[in-house]
Amino acid sequence: MFRPDAKVTRAGSGFAMLELIFHAAVRNIRKTHGNAVVGLLMAMLQSVIMVVVMVFMFTLLGMRGSAVRGDFVLYIMTGVFNYATHAKTLSAVARSDGPTSAMMKHSPMNTIVSIAAAALGTLYLQTLSVLVILFVYHVLWTPITIYEPVGVAAMFLLSWASGIGVGMILKAATPWQPELFGIITTIYARANMIFSGKMTLANSTPSYILAMYTWNPLFHCIDQTRGFMFQNYHPHYSNITYPVVVTAVLIVLGLMGENFTRKHASASWGAGR
Repeated sequence: MFRPDAKVTRAGSGFAMLELIFHAAVRNIRKTHGNAVVGLLMAMLQSVIMVVVMVFMFTLLGMRGSAVRGDFVLYIMTGVFNYATHAKTLSAVARSDGPTSAMMKHSPMNTIVSIAAAALGTLYLQTLSVLVILFVYHVLWTPITIYEPVGVAAMFLLSWASGIGVGMILKAATPWQPELFGIITTIYARANMIFSGKMTLANSTPSYILAMYTWNPLFHCIDQTRGFMFQNYHPHYSNITYPVVVTAVLIVLGLMGENFTRKHASASWGAGR
């Protein structure tokens, strides 16, 4: 009350916001597990299990011949890593602290910081787990070669950004009907197991099946990743422009919806449920 008002510049305010996002992201990461190393190992284990299950399934069904020419496990990883990053980012953003959360009682905190922290925390865990898994596979199993690593990294970040866009739409809508949009969030994440195209190669997929995938920005990210990963694969049915445009539109709509929801939010919304 008696503290003098300090004159804060825009640059100082921006750095203060970045510091707040950093601390909020650390808090989000440590919510999964108190031990940072164990939290990272758990994130890695989930990705490893998905890769092992898909390799076993492809081998059991005799579908390895339909994959791209190159390292088969690396082909599986391109789908699993992008899918897991998209799904986990979507879930983290959709379930981040809202306007009625207890955290919002602290003056500098706001929902944008909460969303950014959830997204960055997921990106940190997923990036570390991907790098460690690739390093272990390269050292202990077989040396890997990535044709265009910058392109692969860009598609990985685009998968993450598209998860932010979808997550923000669901976050803005969830307070109005939590049960319904909670179910929609789960259904979308499960449906992406199939409609992301991570189990198929777009160039060898029949057109009537391909039509069920092309609406999904994650499908384009995964297929383009394989184009950057393998020298002898050239995507014909996907592009980079579509997921970039869809992601930008979803983020803008999500920001507008979140702003509208924040202005109408009330702690008593859930009293009648």
